[in-house]
Amino acid sequence: MIQHINPGISFHTVPIADTRYFSPLIANFLSGQPPLRDFYAYSPTGPDFAMAIKIKEGQALRRDILTETLYQQYAHLGIREEVRANIGLLQATNTFTVCTAHQPNIFTGFLYFAYKILQTVKLAQDLTRQHPGKHFVPVYYMGSEDADLDELGSIWLEGRKLTWETDQTGAVGRMRTENLEPMLKQIGDSIGFLPHGPQLLDILRNAYLEQPNIQQATLSLVNELFGCYGLVVLIPDHPNFKRQLIPVMKDELLNQRSEQIVSKTIDKLSAHFKVQATPREINLFYLIDDKRERIVKDGELWKVLHTQLSFTRDELLNELETHPERFSPNVILRGILQETILPNIAFIGGGGEVAYWLELKDLFQYHKVPYPVILLRNSFLWVRREEHARLHKLGLTPDELFEDTGLIISKFVHDRTNAALVLRDEYTAVEKLFNDLEEKAKQIDVTLAASVNAERSRAIKSIGKIEHKFLRAEKKKFAWQTEQIQTVKDRLFPGNSLQERKENLLPYYAECGPAFFDHILQFCIPVTDQFIIVTEL
Repeated sequence: MIQHINPGISFHTVPIADTRYFSPLIANFLSGQPPLRDFYAYSPTGPDFAMAIKIKEGQALRRDILTETLYQQYAHLGIREEVRANIGLLQATNTFTVCTAHQPNIFTGFLYFAYKILQTVKLAQDLTRQHPGKHFVPVYYMGSEDADLDELGSIWLEGRKLTWETDQTGAVGRMRTENLEPMLKQIGDSIGFLPHGPQLLDILRNAYLEQPNIQQATLSLVNELFGCYGLVVLIPDHPNFKRQLIPVMKDELLNQRSEQIVSKTIDKLSAHFKVQATPREINLFYLIDDKRERIVKDGELWKVLHTQLSFTRDELLNELETHPERFSPNVILRGILQETILPNIAFIGGGGEVAYWLELKDLFQYHKVPYPVILLRNSFLWVRREEHARLHKLGLTPDELFEDTGLIISKFVHDRTNAALVLRDEYTAVEKLFNDLEEKAKQIDVTLAASVNAERSRAIKSIGKIEHKFLRAEKKKFAWQTEQIQTVKDRLFPGNSLQERKENLLPYYAECGPAFFDHILQFCIPVTDQFIIVTEL
């Protein structure tokens, strides 16, 4: 059903399972049915938030450390009052968080970065209304220790890939904000002329030219864009946070239980679906200066790969107690840290994130950390006015574009032609003819039946070729419509991918300004199994 929010915009939804852009695992997860149901704690489409709250209330949390450290992380910025108020609320035992996590992709990376954050904001707002006497704070948990610069250091803008040229290594969040002016210049050339382009460029310059490193730049940018909603940004790369994970990291270094526990879960999970993340013997990196390298056990020593560093047992434990910030959890333990330091009841993640969280429930139970509600992030297709006009002229809807382009065009031609392009009667006639011939052949010599069937196959293939030529000839009559379909499909599904997984936020914000976020917030459905299509009319 199409809903009109205001005279200029409408939205409607399509079941995620019908879009063909999500894995079978995600479809099964959203269905709430076996075989995945035992791998998570709460329904993803009708979660028992009251139960999640009750269980989280039983966890010992250092709210004093959480709020003190958050204030420190914001100290160099002009903290917005909405954010300050929410950090203050975190000190109270009746306050909980709703969290999403993402790496500090430069210049926000992909569109879904904003969608995840705004869904987190919307869910916090909804839960605050639904649970009087309790408060819910939206949190963006920054994965700043990720070292994959190839993924984090590029954006797509107007069909071009812009890449940060730097030779820095290690955790991307710790990298210095240097040599970013060329990218800012290219971005300015693309969006500077749009209504909100100059304002956005000022925000970007302040973040990436005035802040010392990428994680501080990302904090500045996210605070400017989303702080008005009270979104709190948490950078876990801090001794105060890592210190709270020392018991878990100590167990990991000495006993390597994560690999044993998660591998058992994976054995069950992999019988049905592709596994997202595989545990290592030790699921910790050593993080120092420009290095983030795996820790491995070699005999009686713990070594840091690709370095000369090694530790005895006593040296390792002393290093852990003295410098917990030098130990960085990988994907297997990252969630444990998040849920240890935050009063969190719900985590919003993409398909890949959901897939690896499904591996972790038993590990959470082992470490006695409450497992949160896991929700799939909202997915959006934003249909601009120009694309809407093209689709309207063609008599197509955005829903039809989830199909393969060739199939869309073939169906379009079939539905609108006066010619008989499907030779059903001819196929039937050929089958009847060869059935009769086969019976006659068997009466003469049973071995002739094989020859008849071989000729049958050739005849059917010939009709298929003729049918294909009919369709190809008819398509030529629809040349301009075919071209228009190809154009609008390429614009809305660039690279045959979902728009949100390819395009960057900046042009949308430069065009619409903060209203773009307000629209997304209106259309957000925090708990859903639907894909959301927004259309400018």
